[in-house]
Amino acid sequence: MENLSAKPNLKPQIEESWYEKLKTEFEAEYFKSLKNFLIDEKKNFTIYPKGGDIFNAYNLTPFNKVKVVIIGQDPYHGPNQAHGLCFSVLKGVRVPPSLVNIYMELKEDVEFKIPNHGELTYWARQGVFMLNATLTVRKGMAGSHQNKGWEQFTDATIKAISEYKKDVVFLLWGRFAQQKANLIDDSKHFILKAAHPSPFAARNGFFGCKHFSQTNALLLSKNKTPINWQID
Repeated sequence: MENLSAKPNLKPQIEESWYEKLKTEFEAEYFKSLKNFLIDEKKNFTIYPKGGDIFNAYNLTPFNKVKVVIIGQDPYHGPNQAHGLCFSVLKGVRVPPSLVNIYMELKEDVEFKIPNHGELTYWARQGVFMLNATLTVRKGMAGSHQNKGWEQFTDATIKAISEYKKDVVFLLWGRFAQQKANLIDDSKHFILKAAHPSPFAARNGFFGCKHFSQTNALLLSKNKTPINWQID
């Protein structure tokens, strides 16, 4: 994997401000074990996303730019889907059902015109930090890299945002994401909760949540530039 090495002192390919906030995590024993696990995995299996995209959420949204956080669980495990942003897929790939529902809610909430692709890089560049709790997965095996250390790393990420930033909007969709609320200081930040946008849950609380207009209202209330949700 391009950005992972058995050498414990090799700096990962992650944006500098994030590296400074998470340096102790990279030096921790659990992360060294995680790197070795991934090296072994790549010898025998195809791993998604590709190595250079593992920290894409961090690289596209530097720490000082984070305004909104969306938390997912696991990368997509099909070919050419995952590229390091939760819910997002590369152009040319069929838009996944959960993202279809996100687009439908956007259309009703903020007069969003549904695009013909599912790449959400434009959001990331505006300060929407799209974090999966687990950053890698084995091809065709959902959840295959859970409980290997990624969750400890991404929990540390959420804690760093909570501790060192202020007035960030956290969008917690579904039970898994909502369990992360205990990592967030709600006296400093905004937490919006709704059902997961998957086809199994969206009609029971995601549709009609209006999280996108609410997010922008909250950002404006703190004199922050709202997110332009429209994707070309």
